[in-house]
Amino acid sequence: MRILAAYPCIQRRLPLLLLCCSVLVPVSRAHAQQDEGEAIDAMEDQIARIQRQQMELQKDLLAMRQELARHRAHLQAAHPTPTREAARQEPGTALHHGWNAAGSRLAEGSVGHGPGHAHPAPMDVPPPVIDDRPTVAAVVARREEDMVTRLAENGVGPHPRETVGAQAAGALGDHGVFHVGPATIILGGFFDTAGIFENRHIASGTFNYWADMPYPNESRFHQDSFEAGARFSRFSLMARGNIDAFTTISGFVETDFGAGAETTNPYESNAYVPRLRQAYLAYDNSRSNFHFLAGQAWSLLTPGRAGIVARQESLPETIDAAMLVGQTWTRQWQIRLVKDLMAHRLWLGLSIENPATLYDTTGFTNNNGTVNLPNGGVATIGSNGTGLTEFSTNYSDEIAPDIIGKIAWDPAWGHYEAEGLLRFPHDRVVANGVGRNYTAVAGGGGGSAILPVIPHKVEIRLAGLAGVGINRYGSVLLPDATLSSSGRPAPLPGAQATAGIIAHPNPLIDVYGYFGTQRSGRRYFSAEGGNYGYGNPLYSNAGCQMELSTLDCTANTRAVEELTVGAWWRFLKGRYGTVEAGAQLAYSRRQIWKGIGGDPATSVSQLFFDFRYLPFQ
Repeated sequence: MRILAAYPCIQRRLPLLLLCCSVLVPVSRAHAQQDEGEAIDAMEDQIARIQRQQMELQKDLLAMRQELARHRAHLQAAHPTPTREAARQEPGTALHHGWNAAGSRLAEGSVGHGPGHAHPAPMDVPPPVIDDRPTVAAVVARREEDMVTRLAENGVGPHPRETVGAQAAGALGDHGVFHVGPATIILGGFFDTAGIFENRHIASGTFNYWADMPYPNESRFHQDSFEAGARFSRFSLMARGNIDAFTTISGFVETDFGAGAETTNPYESNAYVPRLRQAYLAYDNSRSNFHFLAGQAWSLLTPGRAGIVARQESLPETIDAAMLVGQTWTRQWQIRLVKDLMAHRLWLGLSIENPATLYDTTGFTNNNGTVNLPNGGVATIGSNGTGLTEFSTNYSDEIAPDIIGKIAWDPAWGHYEAEGLLRFPHDRVVANGVGRNYTAVAGGGGGSAILPVIPHKVEIRLAGLAGVGINRYGSVLLPDATLSSSGRPAPLPGAQATAGIIAHPNPLIDVYGYFGTQRSGRRYFSAEGGNYGYGNPLYSNAGCQMELSTLDCTANTRAVEELTVGAWWRFLKGRYGTVEAGAQLAYSRRQIWKGIGGDPATSVSQLFFDFRYLPFQ
């Protein structure tokens, strides 16, 4: 008893000590012949170990208290605490009567120091006003992105993770959450089966490839098509560890079966292969408000829903795996630095990302990235893959990463972003045995906004991007550049935009409608009796309107537009997860640059359907 009296912290851990004693007593009986002093030493070692654990817990608790006090001070500065008399006179003013910030009842007379630390509150000091907004300390056990988006509540909040648009790790509460030592493993994803009916045959399944939308000169323009599959089933895993109460390190990986190998066919095995969607590590510190990400993830240009936080991208709810015409996005390697200010309201982000320039070489002779010029020279814009890269894909020659900056703002209503992009298309030209490297400067800017017309019920989303050499960041994959007469990179002007309205009439139903557009400018020249570049008015489109015409149909795309509506219904939802069904109706139109024979347009109408089982949501 003297030992217990000397260590008050042990008294609070008496049940743990009793458990230790229940282990030590049998051991002492089995070694009754041992020196009594050794048994006492073993007991003291156990007590010392418990003391160290208690000290570590106290350190964590102290850090959480400090953070809680900091946020209380911020809230009280913004909303001065009313006196008791004022509180009695103003209905609805809540005083702190024995409740802590996390909503737990405190001991009588305590002021929020937690169990076992009740201290009488001075009678002349009015208790603080209750504020139901969570603090870092109150939600520190949650994932970092959940914590930050709740602190920066903007009327939008994190997208409901059980919807298709979440595109996140997927776990809620304890669904798919496992603890392995000090790390937490969170499973996510869904089992998917989707199909499409369309009035044109575009052999891309439920991934829309608008640039291949056929004209009447092709027989597939006149053929209806049906295709279905399970290849976009998705699986993800996140490993997360808490360095301390404010710092986390995490790794995230996500895959589906959207890739096709050379042996993939729809006749027997349908053997689509796994592909890497995302794989990155992230470091987040909510005390210094600093965030670091490295690996393959959604580009910083991708619109977000709250702050600049991974796994909180604002993506359309569409079934179409290509999402939406005009949607700004890529998934690629990057190193991202983010700083948030003003209590998680203002965010500054900078990212360097993997470059890849889409060239159009209409009119030129292009042999796997080696392009013959009309003056007899040769321009090298890239080469086909080798080793572990895809040998049938041309990888552009790049000299520097893409540089992207973003500012995000979360006021009390809505989410707003502005961003800029800088790119450096690069090639090498050899003429008369003399070679020279050329680098062009390209880039642009844009922004996005989410307007919560009825918070968490109805929202409007707007986004856009414009510039030169930026087209690869849009879903249509229009070209970024062509070549000048000297063989230098010639970036193409481009613009893209989306607008949508999304409604959540109840927790089981989402309804959406979107319009998207993506447009490309042109760069061209004529020399030595030939026509070159993108959108040259001397190209022939004369054969576009007649089936199996022998005339040319060059058809350089000028613009693609899409109008789509759809809905999701979560008809089963419980501890076992969520089962949902979706349907989407889409109409897309493709226009080409005017040439000889005019500028005919083509279109496609599509009906998508989908069933998904989300076991962790």
